[in-house]
Amino acid sequence: MSTRTFRILVRGAFDGLGADQRAELLARAAEHDILHAAFTSEGHLSYDVAARPAFTFRFLDSGEEEEDILEATERAEESAKAWLAARGYGYKNLRSSAEDLSQAALSKRQRRAAAQQNV
Repeated sequence: MSTRTFRILVRGAFDGLGADQRAELLARAAEHDILHAAFTSEGHLSYDVAARPAFTFRFLDSGEEEEDILEATERAEESAKAWLAARGYGYKNLRSSAEDLSQAALSKRQRRAAAQQNV
């Protein structure tokens, strides 16, 4: 059995931030810029509080079965909640989406490379 790789997005919006919290997020905004976004096992946070209060965590997880994506999504949500709670950041509208990369469509370049390997 092969390992499946899951990419999970946990999205939401900061809620009820105090002036100090907002200043802290703005001061660290460069670390969390969308241009540096990556899927990681510990989760990567991106936001632009100056523009809007929305945020996205990107998680990378894996499992053996197709159904493991549900547990991976739950772990990602709990990790995001824990990160926010540890810093005292309020949030709302938390929602998640997940993708099993073994089920993702291949691009034209990937199909060509796979065909060349099978020759």
